[in-house]
Amino acid sequence: MSRYITPQEAKKQFGFHPKTLNRWAVAGKIDFIRSVGGHARYSVNSLEQVAHGEDTRKVILYARVSTAGQKEDLQSQSEYISKAYPQCRVISETGSGMNFKRKNFIEIMEAVARKEVKLIVVAHKDRLVRFGFEFIEWFCNSHNCQIEVINNSYKTPHQELVDDFMAIMHCFSSKLYFLRRYKDEIKKEVEQLDKQA
Repeated sequence: MSRYITPQEAKKQFGFHPKTLNRWAVAGKIDFIRSVGGHARYSVNSLEQVAHGEDTRKVILYARVSTAGQKEDLQSQSEYISKAYPQCRVISETGSGMNFKRKNFIEIMEAVARKEVKLIVVAHKDRLVRFGFEFIEWFCNSHNCQIEVINNSYKTPHQELVDDFMAIMHCFSSKLYFLRRYKDEIKKEVEQLDKQA
């Protein structure tokens, strides 16, 4: 079991400045806990690994579904990838795989750019992104980060094309639904303004 020490003890024992320790803790590079008073305490094991130059960058497990109605799938995805890396936390997200502006996805890519991540683990390629996986993989590799696809089952070109087509149809049908809803809301507001006038 790891022992935890104060920032002052860590500075004395390892020479790491408290601000550096805090930055590493936030980035997930070292393990820490909070005392009853809310003060940071750092894992001696983590600090020893950093001091000896071991690669302590994060392993990120990522799970994604497109809609809130797919909670069961999100849960099973998370459990599936956790079996391979039980010591790591799963970052899960609900959003279209065609949307590159997903909050957690952006945060992961930013961490990769800062070279804080050594591995991203997903159940299937399309859980990370629906299109452009090769580009994301290149970006990660250029920042010394690997992507591991656990269930990398082969799909025929025909199957991939059908999957891509269905993803596009889902994306555009969702946009049409929200446009119709938005149009109805505008119509109601205009009618209310006409009544007030």
